[in-house]
Amino acid sequence: MAFPATRLRRLRQTGLLRDMVRETELSPRHLVLPMFVQLGTDERTPVESMPGVERLSISHAVEEAGEAAALGIPAVLLFGVPAEKDAQASGAYDDEGVVQLAVRAIKEAHPELVVMTDVCLCAYTTHGHCGVVREDGTVDNDVSLELLAKTAISHAAAGADAVAPSDMMDGRVGALRGQLDAEGHRETPIVAYSAKFASAFYGPFREAAGSAPAFGDRRTYQMDPANSDEAVREALLDVEEGADVVMVKPALPYLDVVRRVKEATGVPVAAYNVSGEYSMIKAAAAAGYLDERAAVMEALISIRRAGADIVITYDAKNAARWLAE
Repeated sequence: MAFPATRLRRLRQTGLLRDMVRETELSPRHLVLPMFVQLGTDERTPVESMPGVERLSISHAVEEAGEAAALGIPAVLLFGVPAEKDAQASGAYDDEGVVQLAVRAIKEAHPELVVMTDVCLCAYTTHGHCGVVREDGTVDNDVSLELLAKTAISHAAAGADAVAPSDMMDGRVGALRGQLDAEGHRETPIVAYSAKFASAFYGPFREAAGSAPAFGDRRTYQMDPANSDEAVREALLDVEEGADVVMVKPALPYLDVVRRVKEATGVPVAAYNVSGEYSMIKAAAAAGYLDERAAVMEALISIRRAGADIVITYDAKNAARWLAE
């Protein structure tokens, strides 16, 4: 006697009912494309540690965003690469800063596309930390909150559809929500990096954004990879402070956290398939160790299966093309 599970496997193998019984869906509408934007004219600067990823001048960012939209990808996430830096991260909240200019240009060219902006100070500071640093080398949380709020307001004023604070300062979601509301941006949602771990998988990103810390590390404000209870607490705190979406970063080493955060919060959850995860598959595929397309799609479906509603990935365009096939 054949068991029902066996019969179902046979149906899948022959292609019958495969799509109907598939438990997890992945489509371009679940994806967000991160982009690095720099000042300059008609420039594309390859990121050596991230094959296929480039730092884009604003005109090329507009072009890239248009390609994403045409593939059915609903949103992009912008990271600024400023020409100059200082200790106060003034380029982050400059109304004529690189992200602010890029937001205006992309929204004018592609008004239907959701433009999200990363809100942090690390790429704009000479020391590379995510907040203002005191003379003793520690981060001043409260002063940092003021500058992060100024940054979020400048992004919203430029036309950003959502702001995504990634700094991990205490209380930053509440600070941003309060200031956005006070400045007339009550409808601007916050996508909070709620469980951002002190991970080894950020290396290629730091090359791309020029955001590596000049001294020390970020373990005092990013999370210990050993802690999942803390991740749930942080996500719940962010929801209480006004976050509309909570994020887990990185994705693949923390799929258990994605699941726990989704179950605990009940709000939309984003997971960031970060630069190291992207580059790891690229390197293995280049060496012939695995099939890039199969590995990428398996990784993305696993992130969705864990409970992520939104997947931020440098493979968004590739995945959208493969899904269309």
